[in-house]
Amino acid sequence: MSNRLTTWLSMLLIGILFCALVLLNNQLLSNYRVDLTEDNVYSLSEGSQQILTEIDEPLNLYFFFSDKASKNMITLRNYAMRVQSLLEEYASRSNGKIKLHILDPEAFSEKEDRADQFGLTAANIGTAGEAVYLGLGATNALDDQQVIAFFDPQQERFLEYEISKLIYQLVNPKQVKVTLLTDLPVAGGQNPMTGGFDQPWTFYTQLQQLYVVEKIGSDASELPKGTDVLIVAHPKNLSDELLYAIDQYTMDGGRALIFIDPHNESDQMSMLTGASTGANGSNLTRLFDTWGVNFNEQQVLLDAFAGLDVRTQTGDVTRHFGFVGFGANELNDKDVTTSSLDLINGASFGTFNKEGNSSLSWSTLLHSTKNSDLIDSALYAQTRDPQVLSQEYKSDNKEYILATRLTGSVTSAFEYAPEGIDEQEHLRQTRDFNVILVGDTDLLSDRFWVQQSSFFGETITTPFANNGDLVTNVVENLAGSNALISIRSRGTFARPFDKVDQLKLVAEQKFREQEKILQQQLDETESQLAQLQEQQGEGGALVISAQQQEAIDDFMEQKIQIRKSLRDVRHQLDKDIEKLGNLVKFGNIVVAPLILVLFLMLGRRLLRSRYKPARHTPVNAKEGQS
Repeated sequence: MSNRLTTWLSMLLIGILFCALVLLNNQLLSNYRVDLTEDNVYSLSEGSQQILTEIDEPLNLYFFFSDKASKNMITLRNYAMRVQSLLEEYASRSNGKIKLHILDPEAFSEKEDRADQFGLTAANIGTAGEAVYLGLGATNALDDQQVIAFFDPQQERFLEYEISKLIYQLVNPKQVKVTLLTDLPVAGGQNPMTGGFDQPWTFYTQLQQLYVVEKIGSDASELPKGTDVLIVAHPKNLSDELLYAIDQYTMDGGRALIFIDPHNESDQMSMLTGASTGANGSNLTRLFDTWGVNFNEQQVLLDAFAGLDVRTQTGDVTRHFGFVGFGANELNDKDVTTSSLDLINGASFGTFNKEGNSSLSWSTLLHSTKNSDLIDSALYAQTRDPQVLSQEYKSDNKEYILATRLTGSVTSAFEYAPEGIDEQEHLRQTRDFNVILVGDTDLLSDRFWVQQSSFFGETITTPFANNGDLVTNVVENLAGSNALISIRSRGTFARPFDKVDQLKLVAEQKFREQEKILQQQLDETESQLAQLQEQQGEGGALVISAQQQEAIDDFMEQKIQIRKSLRDVRHQLDKDIEKLGNLVKFGNIVVAPLILVLFLMLGRRLLRSRYKPARHTPVNAKEGQS
């Protein structure tokens, strides 16, 4: 009876201790976490933590997730938990500057109205066609607001970047100023070739809609003050004063996007003046030499696999190896500027190479396929027939760098400041260099990525490539702080079942082998039946010999057996996966708790044996008498 009472008291004390520890953890240790995931998906990078330290006013984050409407959507619910956990990490590390509100916007509720006010996306994928929200709305003390309309599970690698960008934009609501340095007719105007008036280029119009844009030409001697992002397109014959201004801008931590080209096909003035063949290229040799960049302006890329179909003067359609379109396989899926893009079209690309003395880190954003070759830019300019280019093409089985991001430390291209500039103001080195180079300028022109049509007097542009998205993505990225730019794609929350994938792969191979055998048998039978149809007798009746009938019966029986074997393979696949799943469930539900209980019982027994009072033998009274 005493032992039983002791056991119950011990269990009661363990329960009280457990509740006390849980309460203590929630109250005192909630801000302390240990991230044991392989890619630290629940931890914030240094860039995000730096952004949190720059918050100087309270922020409110409203996380909208349709918990009830997504009752049976396991994958989406798991991802929502991942998002919520990361948002809680932001709030816990903000020193009270971020207040997180978790809302379930049920149908016809005030919370749903609030989600609509933020402009969040309602996906009609819930039970009974209910709208499902999975988005974030945020406000600062001045009622500025930013939103993430819907957290796409396919973009999980950039989850932290999107949240950090939202916070950064609330903390820094100032509009971004973009300076565009170019002599290309991006603003439209009179066309010297036709005499008519051209519309502004679409990428330029998009920039004006999103940012404050100031356009300057090559005759400028300095960059406008307050420039957040500098775009240089087709630089030719820039003065030393302007080169020095670009150099010092980058030395001072300025961000730049530079488009250069070995042969620009949209420069109207060069075509009008009949510029010498091969002279319609651009380069920044003085700056590139210092940065350790070798841009090949003497040769143009030909790519047989990425070539675009064009219409010739005779009306035929042929592939142009110099007019190219690069898909997702040639774009960097780890960089936020290119990961979501599907197609980039351009013409006469130039290639980049890293010099041995370069101290900068290179991150390739766009590369060619291995079915590529280089051709002399002068020969390319003279050749108008795409078929002639295809004859000149010889694959060298090499991928070429067409766009790259340069980051790190670099010195100035100017040892001394020009005359008239104080030497003390001359910046000689920076550790905060961030420039993106693109080896083509034609991709900016409309004909390679948008189609224009007139609708009741309005010009409608329909993009068929992501050239404009590339420009806006880069500007948005470069306009952020150093901390925001440093945030790259993170690991994914969902972990694949490698063993299951291996089982599927083996079964699929067996299935395809059997399927191939069956298909061969079917082809043989169809051939035999076709021959039999030619052997019709009188009155159109089909005459089949006993031997032919026996052959057909044998095949039908064999066909049945092969189909049965196919079903067996599929059944075995499901059986192996189910067996593995049951084994995992048994381990999680039965084995792991039993092991834990055994450890607890062993620990309890050790404690009891350690603190058990010593048993004393009573002294015999008679023996104690003298």
